[in-house]
Amino acid sequence: MIFVFRNSQAGFSVVELMVALGLSMLLGVAVVSVFTNNTHSFNQDENLARMQDDAGFALRELAFEISMAGNYGELHVPSLVSPDANLAIGTDCGPAGQANWMYDAVDAGSGGSLSITAIDNATGADVLAAHSCFTSGELLDGTDVVSIKRVAGAKAAALVNGRVYLRTNGTVGLMYRAPFPAVSSIPIPPPMSDWEFRPSIYYIRQFANVPGDGIPTLCRKVLRGAGPSMTTECLATGIENLQVEYGIDTGGDGNPDFFTPNPTLADIQTAIAARIFLLARTVDIDTRYTNTKTYSISNAPDYTPGDSFHRRVFSTNVSIQNIRSLSIMGL
Repeated sequence: MIFVFRNSQAGFSVVELMVALGLSMLLGVAVVSVFTNNTHSFNQDENLARMQDDAGFALRELAFEISMAGNYGELHVPSLVSPDANLAIGTDCGPAGQANWMYDAVDAGSGGSLSITAIDNATGADVLAAHSCFTSGELLDGTDVVSIKRVAGAKAAALVNGRVYLRTNGTVGLMYRAPFPAVSSIPIPPPMSDWEFRPSIYYIRQFANVPGDGIPTLCRKVLRGAGPSMTTECLATGIENLQVEYGIDTGGDGNPDFFTPNPTLADIQTAIAARIFLLARTVDIDTRYTNTKTYSISNAPDYTPGDSFHRRVFSTNVSIQNIRSLSIMGL
């Protein structure tokens, strides 16, 4: 008898194929879901980190600048700073009719120091009236504008042609553009030193790169170039509001007696401290998030955005050392 063995293989049933296909689809959806969530989380973490980095840098820069306001090197009294007769500026940034305002250490009318000037919750009209180097539609309305006049924190090791310097011997000071003119209206007897003049005006611009891009940005007007002229530099994107409160020392003891967000020029003469507030937002939206928080900063109106940007308030306190020293000395 001969036996014949045949090997036969049974295939998958329709039910088994459907189950396998269903499991494969579920696994694929899970993989795509995990990838999508991880990508979203990564993008949002990066977005938030960039917001915090930009805001931290902006806050440090503002705190340093305000703390240095009124620094004229070895010269303590701003009224003793005079501009050289040959000193000019290509693009100034003062009120209409006040030529070379950027070089004025004191107000021509009152004699008050211009170390800091402030515009509280400014509008476009406010800033255009106070600073001629701004353009219409540049300022984000309802934010503060801070103008600071000071010199660098260290003596100039070498003079750079076209830049503006303060030459002082601690008793009198002359502001001039290098190279130093052969004939000066105010001779400075030795021992003397030179300090680079670094005025700046900080504000929130409505856009980052081009008008209409909708990205609020902390910018400043600074003295640059061989002219020299006031030009624009931007420091940090996503900065939506700037508010500053100034600590006024009425008693002359070097301690603030009250803080005000809208100081007069007379108040500024004894402003010895500042509280700085920044409202920062992410540059990109989070499609899974709606911001229903209400933000209250200084005397700015309460703000509930209702959009998809993450936001955070950053703040710090700073001492305005040079004005504080003058206040304590009764000058």
